[in-house]
Amino acid sequence: MRNIFYGWWLVGAYLVIAAVGWSLATFGMGVYIHTLSVHRGFSISLVSTAVTGSYLVSAATLMFVGTATARFGPRPVIALGGLIMGVVVTCIPWCEAAWQVFALMAVLGLGRSCLSTTSISTGLAPWFERYQGRAISTALLGASVGGIVGTPLLLGGVAAFGFPIAFLLAGATSVILLVPIAVFVLKASPRDIGLHPDGLEPRVNRARAVSNWTRAGAIRTSRFQTQLVAFGLGLMVQIGFLSHHVSMTAPTLGASGASLAVSSAAMSAFVGRVLLARYSDRVDVRLLSGLVLTVAAVSLICMAIFTGPMGLMVCSVAYGLTVGNVTTLPPIIVRREFGAESFGAVFGIAAALTAFATAFGPGLFGAIRDAFNGYGPALFLAGGLNLIAAFVIVWGRGRPLPPPS
Repeated sequence: MRNIFYGWWLVGAYLVIAAVGWSLATFGMGVYIHTLSVHRGFSISLVSTAVTGSYLVSAATLMFVGTATARFGPRPVIALGGLIMGVVVTCIPWCEAAWQVFALMAVLGLGRSCLSTTSISTGLAPWFERYQGRAISTALLGASVGGIVGTPLLLGGVAAFGFPIAFLLAGATSVILLVPIAVFVLKASPRDIGLHPDGLEPRVNRARAVSNWTRAGAIRTSRFQTQLVAFGLGLMVQIGFLSHHVSMTAPTLGASGASLAVSSAAMSAFVGRVLLARYSDRVDVRLLSGLVLTVAAVSLICMAIFTGPMGLMVCSVAYGLTVGNVTTLPPIIVRREFGAESFGAVFGIAAALTAFATAFGPGLFGAIRDAFNGYGPALFLAGGLNLIAAFVIVWGRGRPLPPPS
């Protein structure tokens, strides 16, 4: 046990943080839309718009979260996120007016930022060089765990204990798990405990050529711009899909079947993330990103065509294979192309700008669903956007990266 590099203990801690964060702030969105509609009578489009507002708040705060994590360490950021998530989820069942839904979703957006890919990958960036792809991918397996257990537990809790008690338990779990982890486990840098990245002696001049980027310098590069466009489109589609997955499948599969579809997709995402953790340090991650986005596109288009129970389940699982990787690949690409020392600033602005695009996913899905009385047109559009994203990320692979500025 003494020979285990402390960075891997941090990976385990961040896995738990991701599991809670994605359970309540990403996969939970589908449950919030469904339960607020069924139990409180709010329209799906209204709650979807509030969810869009939540993601806009996340977009506005992600840049500051990345900078704060790099400057002050992950402890205050993660602890704040756990507290916010606990309070907001506990309060959701008591919404009686539209403004309350919008207000809670806005605050939830800040909590999501604090428990996001940005905070997790920025917290891990100083700890790994050789194994940075594996470390980030493994930590973000927690996001898939959140999808596997979060939706069934929330929906099952509502059925067993009622809306308020189920959400009270979920909120308490966030505080009880995340605040102690933040305070007692997380550390900012291996230097703080006399270690080097990966637990190994440093390689001379390794990765220095891509260090010390400014935000403005990084934004001007084609590498930054292409990953921003590609993952902005891919994640807008993904967040829109995940926010409506329960509502999309429940009319055909029922509440239990919809829960199974979401959990199956999350288990599939877990498998995809395991494969990424195994091979991400060995492959061209831009080519892999193009493949992942293409598979996502085909899955969504097929879901629009094959609308029976079997088609919805199979396509949910197929799309799930891509969910984790579309979330995990952006920090790996930024970390690999712009280096560890600049990661917090560069990925913070990348994540913030991407999040502005993704924020419109839930509202877009909801508006198209209401306009056409079904999700088919939204799924066709989503598939087309993913194909564009696949082309852009691969095209950016051939663009030269200038010296840091």
